[in-house]
Amino acid sequence: MKPSEKPRRPEFSSGPCVKRPGWSTQVLAGAVLGRSHRAGPARARLKALIDGCRRLLDVPESHLIGIVPASDTGAVELALWTLLGARGVDVLAWESFGHGWVTDVVKQLKLKDVRVLAADYGQLSDLSAVDFGRDVIFCWNGTTSGVRVPDGAWIPATRQGLTIADATSAAFAMELPWDKIDVATFSWQKALGGEAQHGMLVLGPRAVERLESHTPAWPLPKLFRLLKDGKLNREIFEGSTINTPSLLATEDMLDAIAWAEGLGGLPALIRRTEANFRALADWVSGTGWVDFLAADPAYRSPTSVCLKIVDPWFAAQPEPARRATTKAIAERLEAEGVAYDVNGYRDAPPGLRIWCGATVEADDVRRLVPWLDWAYAEVKAGRRSAA
Repeated sequence: MKPSEKPRRPEFSSGPCVKRPGWSTQVLAGAVLGRSHRAGPARARLKALIDGCRRLLDVPESHLIGIVPASDTGAVELALWTLLGARGVDVLAWESFGHGWVTDVVKQLKLKDVRVLAADYGQLSDLSAVDFGRDVIFCWNGTTSGVRVPDGAWIPATRQGLTIADATSAAFAMELPWDKIDVATFSWQKALGGEAQHGMLVLGPRAVERLESHTPAWPLPKLFRLLKDGKLNREIFEGSTINTPSLLATEDMLDAIAWAEGLGGLPALIRRTEANFRALADWVSGTGWVDFLAADPAYRSPTSVCLKIVDPWFAAQPEPARRATTKAIAERLEAEGVAYDVNGYRDAPPGLRIWCGATVEADDVRRLVPWLDWAYAEVKAGRRSAA
């Protein structure tokens, strides 16, 4: 039967993610518009955003936080281009973005001493094989596979290389052990539902030491330059930016931070995320045609939840037909105004992906899942009839 009750908010995209509950354009009324981003009031808003992220994520004062261009991608690539080359590199890759950082390191920077620790979608790289005498690059949460590292216990407190963590779909939804992270990156558009194009770069003291002691063998574009007269330009971590930011997007992110702090900060965000995930997991446990792509619950992401279809009928189809099926399910849900943007990532195995971060409401997840059953049954019946 076609369900009668729909999610109140059908936005389940894994990025840009849904706005916080109750959001409206009125939250932008205090934006500093028509002013230079270097003007005192504008810079104060940028610094307030940095300080808000520090409070929410409990980033220690030993770590610097800066706003950089080009979302999480820009922040990761800024870190790779400026920090690598001093020692060998281990890159962990178990989903699309991890493999993207492999491309950067091997094909663009052309580093010679690189080990790629890869795993299939739904699996996690062998963490015990990582050599921390080398620089280590990894995604804390694999947004396109639904696989995350379980914690920071696998990272030694004493290490020679740097740990560089792409944390964009983990920040504001999971605990991050800052003593184990030398560099972290994330974007505004993920767990707090901010706007795109702005990245956040967190540098620990060991990363700052590397920046000031190591000169890369390649030229750095202006967007990647963090040094001034051979020393870290600390103004970047006090509200100055390398290029012009959007002060409208800044105001929006400040609203998201205020909402999160009003809930009770990171512990409350984690509780909301886990409640959303449980609502989806309860349905998966009682559903025969679907399962989690992440095989092991210990490394299953509660934010970017990736689902695989395990129905034998689906598995018997060639891959183009399976991709057409998941696309048709997503299109059917969108047409009904039930769920937007839930088809699996283009490079991942055919499946569905449901964002369960803190800006989602658990009741909306519970309203969604009967529609998933309905849409799959409708598409399957139509395809079998056409065959």
